[in-house]
Amino acid sequence: MDEIEHNYVGVNGLKLHIAEIGSESSPVVVFLHGFPEIWYSWRHQMIAVAKAGFRAISPDYRGYGLSDRPPQPEKAVFLDLISDLLAILDALNISKVFLVGKDFGAAVVSIFVLLHQERVSGFVTLGMPFMPPRPPTHHKLLPEGFYVLRWQEPGRAEADFGRYDAKTVVRNIYIMFSRSEIPIAQENQEIMDLVEPSTPLPSWFSEEDLAAYGTLYEKSGFQTALQVPYRAFLDRKSEQNSIPNPKVEVPALLIMGEKDYVFKLPGREDYIRSGEVKTFVPNLDIIYIPEGTHFVQEQFPDQVNQLIINFLKDHS
Repeated sequence: MDEIEHNYVGVNGLKLHIAEIGSESSPVVVFLHGFPEIWYSWRHQMIAVAKAGFRAISPDYRGYGLSDRPPQPEKAVFLDLISDLLAILDALNISKVFLVGKDFGAAVVSIFVLLHQERVSGFVTLGMPFMPPRPPTHHKLLPEGFYVLRWQEPGRAEADFGRYDAKTVVRNIYIMFSRSEIPIAQENQEIMDLVEPSTPLPSWFSEEDLAAYGTLYEKSGFQTALQVPYRAFLDRKSEQNSIPNPKVEVPALLIMGEKDYVFKLPGREDYIRSGEVKTFVPNLDIIYIPEGTHFVQEQFPDQVNQLIINFLKDHS
């Protein structure tokens, strides 16, 4: 971990934190995190791809971790993350990259590739497939206690999270999201109450890891994270209007854990397994990891590292 360097890049009026490792002359791989993740979520992959001859860069999104918060977090939109990524590449004089995105980071990858395909050599997503920019509909088929619906309600998640320190919030979400069932609360229950205090961390997630996450989220808080992606995903019309043909031709890889709760979201498993996703990404390979959960890159780092490195070398 000591070999990973930490720098800041000024983009769009904010100072954004980036972790990086590898030679500046090497092909670049940018890792994009989900929630409650952060640059640290890619620690295993960054070191591995650097040893394989690539330059790994992992930013904290605006309002996450060590990056500046936007001046009005409640007005942040999903496309801010796209413009920030483009500005980071331009600031670092990087003309073309491989992208790796996890969870909603996969949505950042999807939109970025559609808008800036000429800047992308290939991409990998984990825990979420490439998705065309259309308003999500799965929440309409799930009960009121579905965690996304709860987190979209202004003030509710803030009050729920506010009962605990940042470390405990991350702990609870990691435990919930590493299960194979969708987190859904009862009518008189909050999302944080779905995890008993005595529940152990997943075996692959250490107390040291949790402390690292807690420190980063103590710095940033959760305000921007609740806005983007959860509340900013409510209206994707601006993205739809800017992308008339949601199809990409660059090579791609999807890595899914067979026990990822995302498979339980309405329509998601059929979209992946039926091959519908390949109508948008024809050059896509899909690999399933039998015991993998939503955090497959931290759960099975060696296996995921090798899959990513093979992909990078095949398409460099």
